[in-house]
Amino acid sequence: MPRKLTDDEIEALLDSRPGWAILTTIDKDGFPHTVPLGYFRMGGDVVMGVRDGTRKVANIERNPAVSVMLEDGSTMADIRGVMFQGHARIVREAAETLELARHGARSRGVPESDWPTAPRPGATYIYVTPVRTLSWHYGDSGSDDQ
Repeated sequence: MPRKLTDDEIEALLDSRPGWAILTTIDKDGFPHTVPLGYFRMGGDVVMGVRDGTRKVANIERNPAVSVMLEDGSTMADIRGVMFQGHARIVREAAETLELARHGARSRGVPESDWPTAPRPGATYIYVTPVRTLSWHYGDSGSDDQ
């Protein structure tokens, strides 16, 4: 059995930005809709910039229950990952989108002089607050359940 990651390991995995965040929403017919997105972290929450009017945005407006998964590794000996199940909200308000854009730039290491000073027209974000966290590390076996 894989072991669970510690809270510090989860934060380190998120901050290492191993790849895309995999967002799953539920479409109007009840089927999962899964897409890869860039992301950044705000405390324990996950934020993703998106185009407004997309299926994922419509799905969240209909049903805010989502999951976000990140994994790292290339073989079963080193795969580790985390999945958050939580509630998403769509952010379109100009002041909040500017705050999120600036935080995202900071998290990517953009020099402060290059941070946005005005909201981008049409900027939209998905802001996910986790309710449950599942994690795994196959390269470091233990007896914990996911």
